[in-house]
Amino acid sequence: MKERDYTNDIEISPDSLDTEWLLQPQLMLKYGETVAEARRSVDYAKERSEIKRAELDKDIRTYPEKYGISKITESAIQGTIILDSEYTELNINFIESKYELEVLLAAVRAIEQKKTALENLVKLHGQMYFAGPKIPRDLTKEWELEQRQKSSNKKIMLRSK
Repeated sequence: MKERDYTNDIEISPDSLDTEWLLQPQLMLKYGETVAEARRSVDYAKERSEIKRAELDKDIRTYPEKYGISKITESAIQGTIILDSEYTELNINFIESKYELEVLLAAVRAIEQKKTALENLVKLHGQMYFAGPKIPRDLTKEWELEQRQKSSNKKIMLRSK
């Protein structure tokens, strides 16, 4: 699975709420398909790992001397399987696939949160929240200023440690 930048997909342009709403269904579909692909990858990785485990189990029981086992016990078989490098590699691939799926699911939750934020921004806009008594507020500039202040505060906190 290729590396993705989810940050861009969850950003909201306060000056383009209409466009943001038009893109939201496409964004959900894109992430829904990506999650489905990730789930399929997890399932395939798990299946490959389980097949290798079964093959090793059968081979160890058939040829225990090949694996240096003098007495066949369940713990000896399981220990030998776990030490097999190919099985370990397949298991690591399975774990990484599950991790990627979890990250994608977190991205989907963020996209759903974006929908909620868009709904609330539209409500605020309809209530003239962004219009001031004299001069309308520029939410984009205020947001950028707030982000710069947060970034500066983080840097100051890091220096003080």
